[in-house]
Amino acid sequence: MPKKMKSAEDLMELARGFMSTRAFLTAHELGLFAVLANGPRTSDYVARAVKADARATDRLLNACVALGLLTKKKSRFALTPLAARHLIPGLPGYMGGLDHTLKMWNTWGTLTDAVRKGRSVALKPMPRRSSEWFRPFIAAMHAFASPKAPKVVKKLDLRKTTRVLDVGGGSGAYAMAFAQAKEGLRATVFDLPQVVPLTRGYLKEAGLLPRIDVTPGDFEKDPLPRGFDLVFVSAIIHMLPAAEILSLFRKCAKALEPGGQLVVQDFIMDPERTSPEWGALFALNMLVATKAGDTYTAREIGSWMKRTGFAAPRRIETGTGASLMVGRRKRKR
Repeated sequence: MPKKMKSAEDLMELARGFMSTRAFLTAHELGLFAVLANGPRTSDYVARAVKADARATDRLLNACVALGLLTKKKSRFALTPLAARHLIPGLPGYMGGLDHTLKMWNTWGTLTDAVRKGRSVALKPMPRRSSEWFRPFIAAMHAFASPKAPKVVKKLDLRKTTRVLDVGGGSGAYAMAFAQAKEGLRATVFDLPQVVPLTRGYLKEAGLLPRIDVTPGDFEKDPLPRGFDLVFVSAIIHMLPAAEILSLFRKCAKALEPGGQLVVQDFIMDPERTSPEWGALFALNMLVATKAGDTYTAREIGSWMKRTGFAAPRRIETGTGASLMVGRRKRKR
């Protein structure tokens, strides 16, 4: 359900919400949390370590205490247990996606112009972006997907599945989950040439490189490899307009054996497009960051599946914030 604003104070809190977000992101960008990883420090010490102004650093640290990110005792600042678990680079729980969130901050600053023009005014098309842009983006997607992927894969029927194609699979988080879910299953990640070296790095780190193939290509221009029982398209269609989604689904149909499954994971909107809340906001994220992306309803996605040769599309809730739409490639009579 959409949020209900009850007072002017609620409206002002909404308007000023960016302040705490910016303080948090600046602390991360400067590396304040990493400096405090080895124990409490004074603001002067932290300022010298990050090469910043002493007074300004002190005020930022105080704000982080107010936000519940740090504690302060006898002029020394320390990490809260939550910050220690998730804000220190290199640790298992590290929120690597924060670097990508910093880039989102800049693009969201163009929202007014994007609404006026009806398109992004901020970024180059995805395939033209450099590997340096992709590194924090893939890290963010990996941090977001890794804990959810096994739960999502468990929702699917893999009894007749031996080969899975993960289109735009990024770090391979979902390909890993598929490979680990069923013995003998082989997965393939298909992604841009700028991305696949990063993919191989994540797969090697997980010890799964021998069980997962990596194929470079651009799904908007190139055909997909063929002979699969399941094609997985996660967090992809929100980057595309309807015509390009239809083109992608046709390629997915050709990649599948008859009876094979197309599984689409994304933020699926209610018919009014006002919930889920994150999906409504993400539609704006696609406005500022892509040429014509959006979030879509189950009815829209289902109709595109039917038009491209998939039977009986159905929605599956994952409990992870996104939903699945599943259709099977029609068998020839």
